[in-house]
Amino acid sequence: MGDYELHNEEIAVCIALLGAELKSLKDIHSGREYMWSGDPAFWKRVSPVLFPLVGNYRNKQAVYEGKAYPLSQHGFARDREFTLVSQTDEEAWFALESDETTRECYPFDFRLELGYRLSGREVEVLWRVKNTGKETMYFSIGGHPAFACPLNEEGNKEGYSFWFDSGEPLETRIIGPDGLATDDHEEYFLDEGTLPITEELFDQDALVVEGGQAHEVRLLDPSGDAFVTMQFDAPLFGLWSPPGKKAPFICIEPWYGRCDHKDFRGTIEEREWGNMLEEGGEFNASYHIIV
Repeated sequence: MGDYELHNEEIAVCIALLGAELKSLKDIHSGREYMWSGDPAFWKRVSPVLFPLVGNYRNKQAVYEGKAYPLSQHGFARDREFTLVSQTDEEAWFALESDETTRECYPFDFRLELGYRLSGREVEVLWRVKNTGKETMYFSIGGHPAFACPLNEEGNKEGYSFWFDSGEPLETRIIGPDGLATDDHEEYFLDEGTLPITEELFDQDALVVEGGQAHEVRLLDPSGDAFVTMQFDAPLFGLWSPPGKKAPFICIEPWYGRCDHKDFRGTIEEREWGNMLEEGGEFNASYHIIV
């Protein structure tokens, strides 16, 4: 399941060195698994980190100092082996550093650290990005955790819903079939903060919510009880389940960055929602999973 395990009196998690990916989050007392199983018939991943790209570059490449750097959707970190930096019963840190392979598709020197910290029934997922080069560094980073929905991956999503810490309607940006942002938006009206989950909800792929419209999202079972709560400060987030597959999971994805707009013609420095670090700079962010 995973290479490393953390636990306290309430929960246990497993983390793989490949991608420093959270593979399992279980209730110690009931044995209930909250993460998606990673069945490749639907989607082989469980909780990949998206770095140094969230979504797609236009034409699958970014331009920096006149040179094109090709990079596939969501970047390379999820497919790279991390190293263990430190571990206790309730906290572990993993690291990935730039090398000749990463420089072929991403021009900056970096150190990416991922941490997992347990507290009660909560997992804090921590990101630390360091610019180890001499140039200003441009990057995006995001989470992509997938939770079992319906519970135990049995039945369908009928009766399940989202709850958001915003009473306002959610405005989402439509992503086109090419994986790029369009000018189109869709508005979802909430009933006391809730939005029903239906198979049709993701017909246009992910719901992309920009501009800090919500910072807490809960998954509610058919009785209206929350079984997973995500908390984050990220300015964007995505909601996703593979369209048309009746896949038994839901992703709640905090992002610092997103795909390019379909009409984008700029350089990596000019990308929307991007982040920058000066030489020696450090970026820190995290999100919380509560079960």
